[in-house]
Amino acid sequence: MAAKPRDLAAAGDADSAAEVVRRRRLRGRNLAVAGVLLALVVLFYVITLVRMGGG
Repeated sequence: MAAKPRDLAAAGDADSAAEVVRRRRLRGRNLAVAGVLLALVVLFYVITLVRMGGG
């Protein structure tokens, strides 16, 4: 069975620990980009509602 990155990091392998840190940072960055995209979608939706309702 293949070892998971967390299992390898727990074993003390420096490369695996660095990979876990890299993945954690990448996940945080991806979540930040997703948050910005969601905010833009909400902003465009609100702007559309205001423009359609206000005439």
